[in-house]
Amino acid sequence: MSEDKESTVAKASRDNLAEDVSSLRQDMAKMHDILTRFTSEAGGQAARTVRNVGQTVASQVGSTATGIASTSADMAATATQQFKTFTNELEDIARKNPLGALAGALVIGVVIGLIARGR
Repeated sequence: MSEDKESTVAKASRDNLAEDVSSLRQDMAKMHDILTRFTSEAGGQAARTVRNVGQTVASQVGSTATGIASTSADMAATATQQFKTFTNELEDIARKNPLGALAGALVIGVVIGLIARGR
């Protein structure tokens, strides 16, 4: 009878061990599923973050380019206005003092000739 009792205990131990291994397999499968979902969600979140950063950078570059273009247009308009003002002043000087304008033009011509000759 002792052998039957030992056999029954051994069988119960094997059954318990089989149940534990089965439970462990199920737990491992659940952990695998959870890890797979977590990895997928983390990858999706990373992709959204990269996309948002890219959109932010593109927006900032666009606004900076717009600002530079606007500033450049303003500078060009200012330079054009100043050039027109300078030309009008030269015309006024030439009308008020024609001999002085001719003398100035002669001096500028000589200087340009000397510079060109030196090359």
